[in-house]
Amino acid sequence: MAMNDRPYDEKRNFIRMTMNASAVVTINSDKTVEVTCIDLSAGGMSIRASQPIAVGTDIHVNIASPNAQFNAMDADGTVIRCDQASDSEYEMGVELNNID
Repeated sequence: MAMNDRPYDEKRNFIRMTMNASAVVTINSDKTVEVTCIDLSAGGMSIRASQPIAVGTDIHVNIASPNAQFNAMDADGTVIRCDQASDSEYEMGVELNNID
């Protein structure tokens, strides 16, 4: 099946891993927002937060490791989608530019 024939959710270049991990987003090196990372791939992630982050905003994301054997994940990215998921929660799509 050609990529153009696949449903939208399957057109990604990387496999997405579903998760439910607490993370901290830093905006402009000074404002922090606590978020939940709901899925992650080599090229992007989806996060949820109680406040929206505008499309086009460059962010830094830190996902702490729950296990001392593994390092935390740090990544730089750009918000490419922001939708209201409920009355009190927003879901953002983030394109990752750099992962440490």
